[in-house]
Amino acid sequence: MLRALHISNFALVAELDIEFGPGLTVITGESGAGKSILLDALALVLGARVRRSQLRPGAAACDVSAEFDVGEHPQSRSALAALDLLAPDDERACLVRRWASEGRSRAFVNGVPTTLGTLRSLTSPLVDIHGQSEHRQLLLRETQRRLLDEFGVSAALLQTVADDHRTRERHIERLAQARAEAEQGTERRSLLRYQVDELRALGDSVGRATELAAEHKRLQRAQELLTTAGAAQTELEEALLGQVARLADRLERAEDEPLAATTELVLSAQTHLEEALAELRSYLASFPEDDNRLAELDAQLATLHDMARKHGVALSDLGPRLTELAAELANSTEQAEQVGALEAAAAAASKRFQTSAETLSRQRRAAADPFCTEVNTVLAELGIADAALQVRFAPAESAAGLEQVEFNVRTNPRLPAGPLAAIASGGELARIGLAIDVVAAARSKLPCLILDEADVGVGGTGADVLGRMLRRLSANTQVIAVTHAPQIAALGDHHLKVSKTSAHDTAIDVLSGAERAEELARMLGGRTVTDDSRAYARTLLAEAGEAA
Repeated sequence: MLRALHISNFALVAELDIEFGPGLTVITGESGAGKSILLDALALVLGARVRRSQLRPGAAACDVSAEFDVGEHPQSRSALAALDLLAPDDERACLVRRWASEGRSRAFVNGVPTTLGTLRSLTSPLVDIHGQSEHRQLLLRETQRRLLDEFGVSAALLQTVADDHRTRERHIERLAQARAEAEQGTERRSLLRYQVDELRALGDSVGRATELAAEHKRLQRAQELLTTAGAAQTELEEALLGQVARLADRLERAEDEPLAATTELVLSAQTHLEEALAELRSYLASFPEDDNRLAELDAQLATLHDMARKHGVALSDLGPRLTELAAELANSTEQAEQVGALEAAAAAASKRFQTSAETLSRQRRAAADPFCTEVNTVLAELGIADAALQVRFAPAESAAGLEQVEFNVRTNPRLPAGPLAAIASGGELARIGLAIDVVAAARSKLPCLILDEADVGVGGTGADVLGRMLRRLSANTQVIAVTHAPQIAALGDHHLKVSKTSAHDTAIDVLSGAERAEELARMLGGRTVTDDSRAYARTLLAEAGEAA
């Protein structure tokens, strides 16, 4: 429940500390005193947007804190623990704070800075504020679905369906992307396959282009090279057969010790010359005896040069180009083959969503009749005896399931039911919204329900009925009601009065005993408080005591 609210420099409030207790708390005061300011401040600390008018004139920033007791709300304690935000000295406490200036805002949970989204997610299960214009939200089908789900649908199942839907959409998106890429890649794969086959048809010459070019160049110079190498061979043969051989022979026959080293050198030179001659002979033998090889090379190189120009690469890069194209073709083919696997995954995800969503639909439809019965009972108590709420379902797939929910209402037994917006008047819509809030809060065990002038359009006996209804609800849910109806105010377990100080600031007082009776008398008599109004006020308080 809401334990306390601290407000600083918010609108007409300079500094205000309010404590709340369990049961039904009523807030009263003259029009313009600032009752709704309290709810605006609470909405701010729960994550509402900051408005410039909410800053107190002359103040640089406003600061609002709300303290909740989450001891009986395991969902909130688990959420705090998961975020490591449990208060170290009191795990039951959840202190949320909002500091805001013009253009800036900061949020805190148990003294730890956090995001506004985290603050909202932690506080939204704790409080529902039904303001004077909130019933307009009831016209939205999304709101209608949420209220029905809060009444009779498992929160865990709702989360499962939302998760399954998100997973399915992610798989479908991946599959669509893969299909698009596969379709776009069909022409590219055809081109790649053609280019790879074309290059592979050239055989190993693709990887030997540089080697073949060098051979071609050498063969083109063959005559010059043959003449040069032939002359060198002749001169070496003459040198070996002539001068060097004769010199070596004379030195060996001399058999003179001082000439031994010279003889060795000459013999070594003879050996090297013989090796050089052998290399020349081998080189000369490597040239073909005819010009067929040169013609073959001409044709091969012409084809290779054409292919290099076609691919926009150098002759020496044809081999790497073939490797690159082959790798791209393999990757593209693999991507195309992945479509099948993605189709299977998307089908499995769709089946999971369909299964969980059908379970949700059964729960939702099973909850519709009890929900309408309870709401219709409350509407009868509120004085709209002929009103009858109905729930219509229409196919509409989303993260919330397989159907759309629409509330239809019949306010005249002679006329057919229709959508709320078309059938209900403003006053009826407010009471229908209130009835639904009361039923939903009672079933969902909402920790705190705040009603801002829910008694608008309800007076006399109707106000008494509404007050007793709120008191019954407050046995399980903390109810805080801003009211102008003395019948409701008399039934409160706690009574707060909002007033303006001489400096036109908003102040709040806790009333009891005679002060409370005087406030009820003011509410009954308006500007003039008479002995009769005071007596009736005491009667209301006495009857409220009996009702307790």
